[in-house]
Amino acid sequence: MAVLTVRMPDDRHSRLKALAASQGVSVNKMIEELTTAALVEFDTHNRFKARADKGSAARGLEILDELDRLESK
Repeated sequence: MAVLTVRMPDDRHSRLKALAASQGVSVNKMIEELTTAALVEFDTHNRFKARADKGSAARGLEILDELDRLESK
């Protein structure tokens, strides 16, 4: 496990500490959870780009249209 030092303004740290407390976790755990979410988004984006490079643009657009229809319900 690596150690990470993050410098931020005191007011931002206070707000982050309050957010963590409201969720019943430590600031360290909150940072870990935020990092996990950011990395999942990054990995998903990269997988999408890799698959798009190998696939059909028309089929990709069809899938996106289908997802839009499902979300709008």
